[in-house]
Amino acid sequence: MRPYREDGDILRQKTAEKQQPFAAVLSCADSRVPVEDVFDQSIGHLFVCRVAGNIADSAIIGSLEYGAVVLGTKAIMVLGHGNCGAVAATIKVGEVPGQISTLYPYIWPAVDRAGSDLDGAIRANAQIQAGILKNASPVLAGLIKQGKLSIVAAYYDLASGRVSLLP
Repeated sequence: MRPYREDGDILRQKTAEKQQPFAAVLSCADSRVPVEDVFDQSIGHLFVCRVAGNIADSAIIGSLEYGAVVLGTKAIMVLGHGNCGAVAATIKVGEVPGQISTLYPYIWPAVDRAGSDLDGAIRANAQIQAGILKNASPVLAGLIKQGKLSIVAAYYDLASGRVSLLP
């Protein structure tokens, strides 16, 4: 058991009134990607936004702007992961129930770049979403220009548990 789990009550008391995460992570909603565990962090250290396909839509961008401007995060990581169902579904372009297909337009550029190579499309998607964050938000772009924020793309290998930065 990790020490922070044993001291959960203390951590909750210290962060109940204020959070000061040092970094933000845009991750997929996939249950196999427990961001705090992946980076061995506890309550209050990471500002995590999760959505299927780790896409940078307007709500996510606004959330990450809040993390950077109000909470003071110094880094944002867009974390893709192996065997991503959202990317796989976009490659297949099959009929899906409900609003799942609303994710497709955000992931299409990665599929266009990598074709039917799932792993390549997952990595390309993380890179593209990081690029969107750098360019679509004047707020984030301004912080980058001032040297107050960095945005990176990364890939989480489900089998090994390793995270690797992407170019």
